Amino acid sequence: MVMHEGQLSVTTDDVAGLVREQFPDWSGLRIREVTSHGTVNALFRIGDELVARFVILPGDPDELRRELEDEADAARRLRAMSPYPTPEPVAIGAPGLDYPLPWSVYSWVHGTIAYDADVAGSPAFAEDLARFVLALRAQPTEGRVFTGSWRGGLVTSQDPYVADGLERSRGMIDVDALARLWADLRTTPHTEPDAWTHRDLMPGNLLVKDGRLAGVIDVGTFTVSDPAMDLQPAWNLLDPTARSAFRTALGSDDAEWRRGMAWSFAQAIGCLWYYVETNPVMSRTAHHTLTALLKAS
Repeated sequence: MVMHEGQLSVTTDDVAGLVREQFPDWSGLRIREVTSHGTVNALFRIGDELVARFVILPGDPDELRRELEDEADAARRLRAMSPYPTPEPVAIGAPGLDYPLPWSVYSWVHGTIAYDADVAGSPAFAEDLARFVLALRAQPTEGRVFTGSWRGGLVTSQDPYVADGLERSRGMIDVDALARLWADLRTTPHTEPDAWTHRDLMPGNLLVKDGRLAGVIDVGTFTVSDPAMDLQPAWNLLDPTARSAFRTALGSDDAEWRRGMAWSFAQAIGCLWYYVETNPVMSRTAHHTLTALLKAS
């Protein structure tokens, strides 16, 4: 399903050709597409232990190469911090005849994505998530602060995006109630220092085995930002009981908790309408998130 205008197409045959040309040692390994609810990369398994990631939006190859190198550095840093498995960068591929951009190869982290696992009501799983978040927060930032243009700085930076999302979501959810909630959340103070954060703890990025957290994937947004960014699972996945366990384990005060609500709101309100036809799982997750926020407010 095409999710974005101008989206690039990548097939199993394309990937097999790139692997044969650039990484002949892997040419005997089976290539298979990974079903994913992600919105940035097409994923392909290479054998059982590797996964190739192909950005699906057009861009400048040199700029993307730098981004992939930065992402690999971030992945190595996260891997050193995390108490749970995270992807390890293995290689960066070059553009080819059938794909015009650089691409990356990471280790495959085994587990079932949380979308497909019955963990929403599990306090134990929520406590595992808190352990991951706290492990990142405990690492020194060495003076780093958030400098990006995406979510992670001041909540009020999301005002235009939220306003647009609310208008486009009319008829899909109670946007008037959501507008009142956003007006209340957007002014929540941010006084504590920035911390290391994953910034995209969606259910599809959380891996489960035997009901416990088995790994965290999709590390491209890992950076220093508002620590409340990593409260997303409280609203996009966990039920009230597990949500309470998550907050208790984190020790979140009211201001951090409300900023976590705001960041979850800001992401969901854009996904709700944008992916309603092209990525229904993402749209449904956004609806679930916004409904949970309304019920808790």
